[in-house]
Amino acid sequence: MRIRLAHAAAIPALAAVLVSTPSASAAPGGSPAQPVITQVKTAAAFDFAAGDSPENINVNPDGSLTVSLLGVPANKPPKLIRITPSGQRTTLVDGHLGDQITGNTRGSDGTVYYNVDSDDASRNGTWKLPPHGRPRRLAALPDGLPNGLAIDRAGRTLYAADSYNGTVWAVPISGGPARVWLSGPALAADPDGSLPLGVNGVRFHKGAVWVSNYSQGKLLRIPVTAHGTPGRIHTVADNIPDFDDFAFLNNRSDTVFAAQNDPTDRVSVVHPNGTHETALTVDDGLASPTTTAVRGNQLFIANAGFNAPHDAKLQSGTINLHALTPHPRHH
Repeated sequence: MRIRLAHAAAIPALAAVLVSTPSASAAPGGSPAQPVITQVKTAAAFDFAAGDSPENINVNPDGSLTVSLLGVPANKPPKLIRITPSGQRTTLVDGHLGDQITGNTRGSDGTVYYNVDSDDASRNGTWKLPPHGRPRRLAALPDGLPNGLAIDRAGRTLYAADSYNGTVWAVPISGGPARVWLSGPALAADPDGSLPLGVNGVRFHKGAVWVSNYSQGKLLRIPVTAHGTPGRIHTVADNIPDFDDFAFLNNRSDTVFAAQNDPTDRVSVVHPNGTHETALTVDDGLASPTTTAVRGNQLFIANAGFNAPHDAKLQSGTINLHALTPHPRHH
């Protein structure tokens, strides 16, 4: 979930502290003897009052995590940080006061790409941070809510979600203006939903753009044609309320770990056949989960901590591969 600064003050100062006290292991809607996620613990704790509200996670080849910090609710700039497996933290980008840094992803050359949500038209859009370089805007985006961000396998195109306008933008890595890649009812917000958020998370996976729709509660797969245009939209799963962002088990598997934000507060496993089950809940310490990420057999969950007691943190858990057996799908 991304919060417009008109409804919440801005932005964070990093105060992550690594801790290792595990919470109760989670059991999905199946047997308690076979939980999907075990050994759940807090991997990095943040000070919500200082504006450190984690929004997005990207796993780097060296095992470190690139984390977007929204800066809600403190009146401080957003940040993009890196956390090493040993817990060392480095600030990569200090954003501007009044902005939010949302989705982030990484190119094969180490360039970090990220979305900035800003009321200032000169900053709103998709940005890049080259290795050892300075951040600069790659492409402007119109007024809306830049959100999830993904890069294609060839490293030529970024796909940026616009949650307010129900649009996926294509941003060329080589430079040039963003163009509407796909827009329409499937990406728009549910008019009867509590929040005007449509397309939210974006992942490029096995030749397709996969997206979550927050208020419609759907996971969609859109093949990319040989011409780079969107193919027919496939609904992979539905009835996933408050569906924020997600991650795949690995590059080969279509199994998805879905973060369901307030008020649902769950992480669900979405199987390739479209069935899904709850893997983690507030009993496992979830606090406004915004996204997930996978490193080997570890699952990371970003918790924005929007609600009191504002327990903003990153959690980690161990994925039990033997429990990832889908249930038959009934039509």
